[in-house]
Order: sequence, then C-alpha cells, then structure tokens
Amino acid sequence: MSAQIEFTGERFLPGAGGEIWYEHWHRYHFASALVSGKDVLDIACGAGYGSALLARSAKSVMGADISADAIEHARASYATTANLAFQPADCVALPFADGSFDIVVSFETIEHIEKQAQFLGEVARVLRPDGLVILSSPNRPEYSGRRGCVNPFHVHELDRAELAALVAPRFPHARWFGQRMSFFSVVWPEDAAREGEVFEVSESAAAEASPGHARPVYFIVAASRSAETISALAPRLSVLADRDEWVYADYAKAFEHEKIQWERGNTLDGVVAEWQEHFREAAKQRDAFEKSLIDLSAQAAEFAAERQKLAERIGAQQHEIERRAGIRWWLTLPWQRLKAALAREHTVF
Repeated sequence: MSAQIEFTGERFLPGAGGEIWYEHWHRYHFASALVSGKDVLDIACGAGYGSALLARSAKSVMGADISADAIEHARASYATTANLAFQPADCVALPFADGSFDIVVSFETIEHIEKQAQFLGEVARVLRPDGLVILSSPNRPEYSGRRGCVNPFHVHELDRAELAALVAPRFPHARWFGQRMSFFSVVWPEDAAREGEVFEVSESAAAEASPGHARPVYFIVAASRSAETISALAPRLSVLADRDEWVYADYAKAFEHEKIQWERGNTLDGVVAEWQEHFREAAKQRDAFEKSLIDLSAQAAEFAAERQKLAERIGAQQHEIERRAGIRWWLTLPWQRLKAALAREHTVF
C-alpha cells in the first residue's frame, strides 16, 4: 500500500492544477527527448511521475528523493515499470558510485538546499565524463522580485549570474533555456516542424516584435564537462500545448464567478437602497416620536405644577376645615362677626 502524499506546495503532485502543472510536466517532456537509451538519475523525483515519463525512452531511470514517503508512493505507483527504480537519497550525499549515469535530471531542487555547491559536486561525481545534467532553477528577479512570490520552501534562490557561477566550475559547457507561463498563439505545420521561432509583442505596440522571451521565470540549464555533448544539443524551442485548455476553462470559471458576483452585487445594492429608505423613514418617525415625547414631557410638567397648586389649595382648605371644627372657633365666632361689622361701618363713615 503506497503512502499518501499531501500536496503542501513543497513538491508537485500530478493531481495539482494551475501554473505548476504546466511548468513541471513541460520540463520532463523537454528532458525526455534527450534521454533515449541512457542511464538516468532523477534527483528530487517526488511522487515519481517525471521519472516514469523519462523511463519510456531511457535505458534505465533511478528516481531519488529525501522523502521516504515520496519514495514509497513512487515505488507502489510504478511497480510494473521494469526499467524504473526508486531510492531514498540526500542530494548532497548521493548513495551511488562514481560515473553511474549518463544523464542527471534535477528540476526545482537547488533552491531548496543550503549546500548548493556540494549538491552540484555530487551531480558531477555520479555522472560519466561526457554525461549531461539538466537542471532548473527559479530566476529570482522574476520569480520573487517582479511577481512578489514568496515560497517558504525555498532556502536560497538564484539569479542567472549566481547560477552560472555554481554550474561553470563543474560543467564548463552549457546551453541555457528560459521557461515562462504565458499566453501564446501557436502556428504549426501539419508536417513535422523543421524550424521554429518565438517572438513577443505587447498590446500597446503589437506591430513591434522582439525575438525570444525576455523575462524567464525559470532557467533550465543543460551542462556537461564535454563540449561535444553540448554541441550535439540543439538550441530547440519547446512548446507544451494543453489539450484540455485548463487555462481557458479556469478563466471561463473566473469570468462566470465574476458575473455572478456582479449580479449579486447589483441585487445587494438594491437591497441596501431599500433598507436605506426604510432607515430614513424610521429616522423621520423617530424624530416625530422624540418631538411628541418633548411635548408630552412639557404637558406633564404643567400637569405636575397644576397638581401641586391644587394640592396646596386642598391642604389650605383642609386646614381651615380642621380649624373650624374646634370649639374655640365657635366661641369666638360672634366676636369675629362683630369685628367684621364694625369694620364695615367704619369704612362707610
């Protein structure tokens, strides 16, 4: 039973989609044209899909990876391929004898390790004198500079000069290729192509074409200690075309999603406008209620003042009633009436 490998972004798995799918499969297809009848070592083989592709034309392929789970998965997945084997290995201490291989393939490996010079030294050791190494490496100014991509699994990315400085002392003869995902219009003959060209234009200056692709995101370097090996390697153009057109399908999904979001946004705008109108009406009602409350509060204050006056009058009358209820009041009543009459007469005269 093979170990299940979770896609974390550190190593590509065949089920992963997007740019990484194009990039990784293209590199192995590019290399597969160079390995016919050769003994090949695939360093950092991961799940083994690329090693299996190389094994279709190579004499033998050894896939090596530091991950025991990846090796177990690869062994189980490609157990029936007779000329393909897998072995756990540290790329800076390869467990293979000197001069064991004609070709060493190592894609997207060097940026993951600190001991990059030691890694290339091991590659040189296990290669035969006229052997060929095919490696790829992200071009730092484009990969993480212009694009702003930060890959947490990369230990040390290189620019072209830094990569060349590592490769040249061990492999003085090299042919360089650039790789980049882009939109292409491909024109091809129905017969096998004998020539090829690549040029790029911009939307703002479509009539002005420049040869090549000026900004590779990755470098692919084919290098050797043998000048003859490199001279036999044509500077060929390689284009991988997607039969299922995943990119267009993804863009169609994206546009459809954008349309749905736009329509949903319009609907939400209408709902928001409706609720804003409700809010304005509620605010008007609130203001009216607050005014009514102020008016009622004023009326309540007037009622309270009137009530206080009534209470005071009632209290005074109650006091008068209580006073008149006493016997002393009745005894002095005639005298009070006489005083009142005399006061009236005095007023008349």
